Amino acid sequence: MITCYLSYQIDPTQVAAFEAYGKSWIALVEKYGGQHHGYFLPHEGPNDLATAAFSFESLAAYEEYREKIKTDADCVAAFEFAEKTGCIKRYDRYFMRPVFEGDAGAVADF
Repeated sequence: MITCYLSYQIDPTQVAAFEAYGKSWIALVEKYGGQHHGYFLPHEGPNDLATAAFSFESLAAYEEYREKIKTDADCVAAFEFAEKTGCIKRYDRYFMRPVFEGDAGAVADF
């Protein structure tokens, strides 16, 4: 499994627009086989930072998703919405391998 983390610099006057954008992508990622872990919007601290995370079974599955969203009408509409509203100033995308299962004895076994 691979998890994509997105760090956004958003327009603080467009948080509601960014939230609408995020809600649309949760469904769209899941439409193409991903598991979305949510969007996280500013609450306390910097008012122009937001994050999101979603996972796919493999990097190949993620790359297939990236190809499909280029022609999906709902995905194109979401991209155009972000452009029109200016809610996203910039973003960074990076990938990490998640650890979801705990093991209290893991350090003893190491």
